[in-house]
Amino acid sequence: MSPRREKLTSPQTRIALARGNRPAQHLLPIPEPVDTEAARRLFRAQRRTAARTVALLSVLLFGMSGAFAAFPVLGQIRAGGVPLSWLLLMVAAYPLLFALALWHVRSAERIEERAERERPGSGSGEQKR
Repeated sequence: MSPRREKLTSPQTRIALARGNRPAQHLLPIPEPVDTEAARRLFRAQRRTAARTVALLSVLLFGMSGAFAAFPVLGQIRAGGVPLSWLLLMVAAYPLLFALALWHVRSAERIEERAERERPGSGSGEQKR
């Protein structure tokens, strides 16, 4: 006869099971009725912002590549033994990418805030969830 099987669980699992059901606080709030036309306007505005961001990203990345191809001297000039083209890629590209990402996020947030202000019944006395 084979030995009796034992159920092995980690201490965290036993603690979680001992707590029982989670409180109702984890439930999401019931959404309000949706104005589909307003949602579509918001989606279109954010899609335009995303298209602008992708266009600017393309200009940044392809523009740098084009500049390096158009001006090969950037690869011949050296600063501290490193070609200037590499330094531009390492030093200039990342802050520009960060600034572009920051611009995109702030633009999207402004669009959402504007849509929230335009929504009927969104008085300033309501509490945010």
